[in-house]
Order: sequence, then structure tokens, then C-alpha cells
Amino acid sequence: MDNKTSVKEFIILGFSGVQEYQNLLFVIFLMMYLITLTVNISLITIIRYGQQLHKPMYYFLGNLSFLELGYISVTVPKIMVDIPRKIKSISFPGCFTQLFFFTFFGATETILLAVMSFDRFLAVCYPLHYTSIMSQKVCFILAAASWVLGFLTTSFPIIKISELHFCSANIINHFFCESAPLLQLSCSDTYFKELNVIVCASSVILSSILLTMTSYIYILKTILRIPSATGKQKAASTCASHLIVVTTFYSTMFAMYIKPTASEGSLNKIMVLSLLYTVVTPMLNPIIYSLRNKEMKESLTKIMLRLKAKT
Repeated sequence: MDNKTSVKEFIILGFSGVQEYQNLLFVIFLMMYLITLTVNISLITIIRYGQQLHKPMYYFLGNLSFLELGYISVTVPKIMVDIPRKIKSISFPGCFTQLFFFTFFGATETILLAVMSFDRFLAVCYPLHYTSIMSQKVCFILAAASWVLGFLTTSFPIIKISELHFCSANIINHFFCESAPLLQLSCSDTYFKELNVIVCASSVILSSILLTMTSYIYILKTILRIPSATGKQKAASTCASHLIVVTTFYSTMFAMYIKPTASEGSLNKIMVLSLLYTVVTPMLNPIIYSLRNKEMKESLTKIMLRLKAKT
């Protein structure tokens, strides 16, 4: 960090504007966090021990649940600790550590969702060759590539933001450290740093959206060529959950990161969007996948019967 930076810590406003609801907010965040931990850990466990779930789609889904656990754990515990505190502070290194891991998990999830759409494309459009193409080794490589690319695309813009000078202003109008309010606080010329964020975010988000859209265009064409209504419904059902998840996630990510800086008037909108993909999405994703998945329900039933038999 440059010695021109005099800020040693940041003050996070969070939900200071609604002091009378602090206890209620704490309970809400605690419940959502516990639900998210429970459903994601349960999903990972079911995939791990459900023999019929040892397939590429569930392998990627297990990675997604692991990402959701990291995603929400980077922000929500700190939010809950800060809610009862009058001064909600975070150290300079702590702020950028939180920013890095939050952005890293988000970028990795963006890429992984695109990989999952490619997996659905192969399953629907090339069912006879699917098992030979999506081998265990290929699944591992694709999942590992998502994590590596997420790390690489995150590191450069976060390093550039950390090089900015923060002279005196240190109040973050947000509930955690995000790139938009940090860029706004800097006393440096943020144009090129902002450009770095836009380029990296755009390259990840737009390329992922392009791959997802291309995959689903071919999936739709294939489904329309299926003669029977039952066949069409079965093919469409394999993609429905994933399509719901990617639509929600990509739309909020696109709105957040294609334009990382913000005016005071739009920061409230950014906070709402952040709350949606930071807390709500990690809680709903495994529920969406589980409720619409017959194999998942059958595996859960078998695991429960197995545990019951042991007791």
C-alpha cells in the first residue's frame, strides 16, 4: 500500500438508517445464514453419498454449493457482528481481503454457471456421446478451470483498487466492502482503475452469458425437434432449474459490475442488488435445484432410510 494512503480502517454504514429494526435484521440474517449453510451442506452431502448422483451435472452442482457457502460466509457473519455495534469498522487489509474473496467467489460462480450450461447442452443435444465426452477427468478440468479463471480475473482489478490513495474519507455506504463505494471514496484519479474493473468484469460476465445463451439456443432447437410432448418435457426439465438460477444471477451481476462506480443516489439500488445475490441467491439456489429434481429426492430418501436402519 502506498504511504500516501492515510486511512487505516473503514466505517461501514450498513443498516444504520434503520436503528429501530436492528434486532429484527440480526434475526433475519442469522436465519438466512443458517438456512443457507444447512441446505448447501445437505446438498453436498446428498451428492457425495447418493450413488445415482455421481454424474457431471451433480459434480458441478456440488462445486456451486461449495461456492455459495464461501460466498455468504465472506459477508454475512461480519454483517451480523456489526449490527449491534454503534461503530461498524473494518481494517484496511480486512476490507480488501473481504473484497477479494467476495469477488473471487462471484467470478468463479459466473464461470461455473456457464460451464454447467455447456454440460446441459451436451446432455440434451448429444445424449449418445454425453458420457464419453463428459468424463470424470473432463469434469475435474472444467471445474478447476472455473476456479483458476475466477482467481486470475479477480486478482488484477483488486490489486489495482488497493493501489488507490484513500486520504481521509473512509465511510462506506454499504453493508460490506464493495468495489463501487471504495472507488468513490478514493482521492486518486480512478479512471484507469475503474476501467480495469469494467474490462475484467465485462470479460467474465459477457463471455459467460454468451456461452450460456449459445448453449440454450441449441438446446431450444433440439427440444423443438423432439416429436413427442413427453420427450420435450423431459428434456426441458433437465435445464429448467439451471436456467432460473443463471437468469437471476447473471442479471444482478451484470447490473452491479459493468458500471462499478455509482452516485450517491444509486448506492441504495446497489445495496439492494448486492443483498439479492449475496444473501438471497445462495439460499435459494440449492432449494431450486432440489425441489425440481427427482433423482435428488430419491437419493435423499435412500440416505434417510439408510441412516434410520443404522439407528
